[in-house]
Amino acid sequence: MTPVSSPGAKTAPLDFRKSLLEAFAINEKANQLLLSHVADAAWKAPPPSGKGRSIAGIAAHIHNVRLMWLSAADKNGKHPAKLDPDKEKRPEVQAALKASAASVQSLLKRALDDPAGKVPHFKPDVVAFVGYLISHDSHHRGQIAMLARQVGHPVDAKTGFGLWEWGSLWRECGFGK
Repeated sequence: MTPVSSPGAKTAPLDFRKSLLEAFAINEKANQLLLSHVADAAWKAPPPSGKGRSIAGIAAHIHNVRLMWLSAADKNGKHPAKLDPDKEKRPEVQAALKASAASVQSLLKRALDDPAGKVPHFKPDVVAFVGYLISHDSHHRGQIAMLARQVGHPVDAKTGFGLWEWGSLWRECGFGK
């Protein structure tokens, strides 16, 4: 189907590769935004139920799951170190998330270079893998926001709404210039 545009308007075709890589980068920008605005008092606070992970634990889990997939896709590759949520401070966790996101970006680029779009040990393909990663991260962003509120330190509304402003996050990533 040909896109409809006004007479004389120039539209570039969708660069699927670029868009998919940018979507994952925007997702990581949202992670960083949220973690930057969690109150210090909430960072390692235990969940009110006494069961489950702290915010630090959830953030470390996101990183560690990425490492699991990176290791599965490339057993001999050099990957970032696993995090211990009980020992790491927020700056280290945020830096580790940036590092694992960069490693995932490299994996995505390799999968996009594959004519079949395959990610080793993940079915069906790179598009589903990005969908999985974004879904996983966003699920845990919701947990982090909810837990911050439950322990008495809700994330401010500007940050909460900012997580949904993907156009703004896209620009903050340096895209669209």
